[in-house]
Amino acid sequence: MMWGVMAVTAEDRTRVVFELFDVDHSGYLEESDFAAMSSRVEDVAQGSGSEAKEALRASFTKWWTTVERELDTNRDGKVSYDEFTACVLTPEKFDDTVTDFADALSALGDPDGDGLIDRPLFTALMLAIGFSPTNVDALFDVFSPDAQDRITVQIWRDGIVEYYHPTKSDVAGNYLVP
Repeated sequence: MMWGVMAVTAEDRTRVVFELFDVDHSGYLEESDFAAMSSRVEDVAQGSGSEAKEALRASFTKWWTTVERELDTNRDGKVSYDEFTACVLTPEKFDDTVTDFADALSALGDPDGDGLIDRPLFTALMLAIGFSPTNVDALFDVFSPDAQDRITVQIWRDGIVEYYHPTKSDVAGNYLVP
């Protein structure tokens, strides 16, 4: 499917992800950044059960563990932007991590289990991650919400996975790149 956002590359998306994960703006990714983001996202998922919240925490822990193991080349417990960009070139090392994250985040958007995500909760979760409201609204709109302003869990989950894939250039998640 063509999403209509031009001139956004996997490297552009990687830059955005790095900036979002660098919660404390230190210029490095550290374990505390992933814990802080997990807490922020969990805080806005008030309607979700403990199992869904635990899955989210586990996915952020796995993100950090994978990032540190695969990208912390000098083993200093933090990952620079230069180290992080290597993930663009090695998606196979992150496929399981991204899938777990996509499953956990999209499930938080569906606390009642009906397979649908309402715009307000989608927006709250995405803002907690750190995306801008304008970009979040554009992404939700491109997912073709129904008449009740809802999208499916599956389309969001697939959009998350697609966002992190370096060989894909025309993805819905490009709307998240300022």
